[in-house]
Amino acid sequence: MEKVLVSSCLLGQPVRYDGQAQRLNDPFISQLCEQQRVVSFCPEVAGGLPTPRDAAEILMSQIITVTGVDVSDEFARGAKLALAHCLASNIRFALLKESSPSCGRNTIYDGSFTGNKVAGMGWTAKLLEQNGIRVFSEEQIPALSKALRSL
Repeated sequence: MEKVLVSSCLLGQPVRYDGQAQRLNDPFISQLCEQQRVVSFCPEVAGGLPTPRDAAEILMSQIITVTGVDVSDEFARGAKLALAHCLASNIRFALLKESSPSCGRNTIYDGSFTGNKVAGMGWTAKLLEQNGIRVFSEEQIPALSKALRSL
């Protein structure tokens, strides 16, 4: 059975930058959990960042916190660890948190820390996609379900 890498915050783990979770209450995700097909992962924590931590956004080719600290190395490390985990476990699908500088699938914040979103991908989502792992956001659960059923 196919396993799915899922952002830890979407599973209720308080790992977001603000120390909160963003638990999904979705029957399909609950079913995957019951079937032990979910692999929880937070690239930001895996990359060495604490919880809570300053908000960060992608600004050109770096990831900068609201206080001006460059956390690109930690984000890059987390993305590489997510990819390594997927490759080692033969995971071909990921469900990641939309708009995150790590996990955003379709949108990210624009780097101005004003709440504006733009089309784009977080670093982990982009690296996974570049390596053949299909990435979905929590806004695309029906598409993930369909992709898994089509196997």
